[in-house]
Amino acid sequence: MNGVSLFANVGIAETYIARHGINIKVANELLENRVAFYKQMHPSCEIVAGDITDENVYNHLLREALREECNFLIATPPCQGMSIAGQMKEDDPRNSLIKYVVRMIQDLKPSHAIIENVPKILNTYLLHRRKKIKVVDFILQELSAYKVNYQVLDAADYGTPQTRRRAIFLISKKQKWDFPEPEKYISVKDVIGHLPSLESGEKSHIPYHYAKEQSPNHLLCLKYTATGKSALNNETHYPKKEDGSRIKGYATTYKRIDWHRPAPTITTANGFISSQNNVHPGVLQKDGTYSDARVLTLKEIFILTGLPEDWHPPKWASEQFVRKVIGEGVPPLLIERLLRTMPR
Repeated sequence: MNGVSLFANVGIAETYIARHGINIKVANELLENRVAFYKQMHPSCEIVAGDITDENVYNHLLREALREECNFLIATPPCQGMSIAGQMKEDDPRNSLIKYVVRMIQDLKPSHAIIENVPKILNTYLLHRRKKIKVVDFILQELSAYKVNYQVLDAADYGTPQTRRRAIFLISKKQKWDFPEPEKYISVKDVIGHLPSLESGEKSHIPYHYAKEQSPNHLLCLKYTATGKSALNNETHYPKKEDGSRIKGYATTYKRIDWHRPAPTITTANGFISSQNNVHPGVLQKDGTYSDARVLTLKEIFILTGLPEDWHPPKWASEQFVRKVIGEGVPPLLIERLLRTMPR
């Protein structure tokens, strides 16, 4: 079965799709740096670069998908323009992106499709024919020829050692596409506990397992921060501003993750200690401090996202860029698990 990927980013979601006999032959992505990344990671796929809301781009994409006889579609449209009912002030152009996914399904008529988005999409409205309509109702209304099943899932329930809640729409011509049964959690320690301990600026013999340099203030306060705790709550060693005053923030910032649970959601700001749940769990030392006072390495992030051992980003891609696209990506094992129950 051949497939098409919309809003493909760099193709992380598609990592394991071929296991189920699906070959992504055509893809679409707007941003040039992600197009270049995607081409290197998926050289046999024809990627149509550009804005899908441009009729020329849309028609080019549809022609290629029809030529390749694509019978499967996966789409992860951005959701920034969607607003909860009562808060929408105008028809933000970004709200229309889900419409182009639905339109492509109507025009291409694949036998199966997956749409993935943030959980709040289920309570979000868009403008359709000058009226507000829930995104869910729009999909059900416009795809009445299909069986549509939707639910909010956590990637941690489906083979990924990371908590990431996503709204999933399973769409099939044949019959209802059931969701797979949840699996046992995989902890952070289960998958990265074997990697060498690293302090700020240190490197290991393992590709991508090197530690970013951290500021002296961060190093000091995090060495005195226990696994699963935030340095903001330390009585003596806590994050400080340049004038020495105490930094205040959310309890999820300057925080070490927990060894014994799946990792918290890896965000696009995963390279910053001051952002959400980004600090290595660390190990208690004899002097009462904790090791690994740093953000997670790229290698650790690859593993916690569920990427294969041999996954290598392009050499030209900066560390910051790689961290960003990982934070934007869909955990690929979640998609792989969904395909296990796809009607045949």
